Amino acid sequence: MEVLHPAARIMKSSTKRQWALVLLTWFLGAAVVDSSSRSLSVTSRVGGQAVLPCSWKQRLGEGARPDCHVQWAKPADPVFELSGAQRWEAEWLRGRVEVPPDRLGSGDCSLLIRDVQIGDAGRYESFMVVVGHDGASKSQVFIQRVRLLVLDHKLTESRGPGEDLVLDLHTRHSVRVVFQDRNSSDWSVLWSRGDQEGGRLLKHPEEEQLTFRSLRREDQGTYKVLDEHGLAVSTVQLSVEERSKALRVQQPLETAEPTDGAARRSCSAVLVFSLLLLSL
Repeated sequence: MEVLHPAARIMKSSTKRQWALVLLTWFLGAAVVDSSSRSLSVTSRVGGQAVLPCSWKQRLGEGARPDCHVQWAKPADPVFELSGAQRWEAEWLRGRVEVPPDRLGSGDCSLLIRDVQIGDAGRYESFMVVVGHDGASKSQVFIQRVRLLVLDHKLTESRGPGEDLVLDLHTRHSVRVVFQDRNSSDWSVLWSRGDQEGGRLLKHPEEEQLTFRSLRREDQGTYKVLDEHGLAVSTVQLSVEERSKALRVQQPLETAEPTDGAARRSCSAVLVFSLLLLSL
């Protein structure tokens, strides 16, 4: 068995620590690069407005002057394109999407989506089309990747017998309201857009709202507002009880930020690595 001189043991331990420091520096650097390359996330509720940020100056530089030609796309589908007075938008976003042309020249290529729908969720990428030095060739330069998260509405409502319930449809793309009795597993259609109005259910002539008049105990249960694809725009849990004052409470929505979990895992990995370093 080899017996090392005390000085040699110190030198060997010092070498291990130096290598560990090098590896730790590399690991932290890699974590920073990975964090900076992650796509941004934007959260919106159905019927709201979302702004997907984009700045071409951060990518092309202050001195660059692209031909104000911006493109937005999902991984498999073009979404929006603006070049001077010419513009194009995807059919499923018709009338709901815009890149303000007055801001594009100053570097802001952000995409504005109005009346956000569940189907709008996903990953978006922006590009600027840049004219080459020869004045004829053009190239597409990647600018920004943004993930859009779309949340439905969740409410708990309490009313007394004989009172009214105003149910928000949130968007003109809501086409149906279904109901499930508290003691049943079946769903029934209460309202469809275009149906003749009547009875205890009335549609507001201008606002996206329905009013259920003169509530009864058998009206308590779950109400879902659905869009044309059958996706839930909102869910309302209604209870009808004898009480002097009705309550309206909005349930907290759980939103999972994709970067939080990754950040926690990264910090945990750094802590483990640091403990291994100290044990050398």
